[in-house]
Amino acid sequence: MAYFTAKDVDSGALEGVKIGVVGYGAQGRAQALNLRDSGCDVVVALRESGSSWAKAKADGFDPIGFSDAAKTCDIVHMLLPDDVQWRVYGESIGPHLKAGQTLSFSHGFNVHYEFITPPAGVDVWLVAPKAPGSEVRKTYTDGFGTPGLMAIHKDETGKSQSRALAFAHALGLTRAGVMECTFAEETEEDLYGEQVVLCGGTAELVKKGFEVLVEAGYPAEMAYFECLHELKLIVDLMERGGLTEMWDVVSNMAELGGRWVGPRIITEDTKDEMRKVLAEVRSGDFARRAKAEFDAGSPNLARLREEEAKHEIEVVGKKVRAMFTRG
Repeated sequence: MAYFTAKDVDSGALEGVKIGVVGYGAQGRAQALNLRDSGCDVVVALRESGSSWAKAKADGFDPIGFSDAAKTCDIVHMLLPDDVQWRVYGESIGPHLKAGQTLSFSHGFNVHYEFITPPAGVDVWLVAPKAPGSEVRKTYTDGFGTPGLMAIHKDETGKSQSRALAFAHALGLTRAGVMECTFAEETEEDLYGEQVVLCGGTAELVKKGFEVLVEAGYPAEMAYFECLHELKLIVDLMERGGLTEMWDVVSNMAELGGRWVGPRIITEDTKDEMRKVLAEVRSGDFARRAKAEFDAGSPNLARLREEEAKHEIEVVGKKVRAMFTRG
């Protein structure tokens, strides 16, 4: 895998290039501000009179509509949520793109699964910070940056590599390092990680661990601390020094019990299920089901949100967290 830092950047690659950042959520705001602070010519494209319009103006931008961005910008950087991108692209972006422009992303979902099909003559690439928008902005203003990924999907002009790398540099990513990948690799690994470990797997592990303690008669507040609150402490250790540091810092009793019992909880059957999830991601089955769900107005997602909001771990969690709120 190729790895790039600031020394690999063509400092003039974005000179005279107008960038339209489409969307002003956490990533949109962070990236637009970083690009502007790096001296790039940046405009923010939003739904007129939408909730982010005033926020962008307060940050010193003069927002424009989606169609105007597609008509006037050299790089149209799509940072709307994945479940909104295909609609906005079809209605307001795609019809106005022309040869020589660039359509760029920070997640390859819609291009990889062909919910967005860019026209001929248009460059398509991806620059993806591997951190939430708040962290992308904070590390930049602190004088460093977050690691990132870069992928070239279509290079019609011969400028994609240099511009994408300069774009990553303007975001602050080359301060930490940028790894080159493909749209498929970025998209599939991202979805798999979210579903199996980071969001889906972790949330269910926490809930089931909590339920076992409460069902056995232990106070829900204590179960919350043990199964959810303290998780951050462990994850911070892992992030800082990998599994080795986590095992080094916890007690010998915790290490022994963890090493003995972990494989009983996450079994080979669990790993087989993980393989099935990856197969669904790679085949596009998950993406098609997700698109159908969002196109239908997200009824199943709404139901799942409502169900979890009633779970005892959420109810007691609000009470416990309130104990630590500074009045």
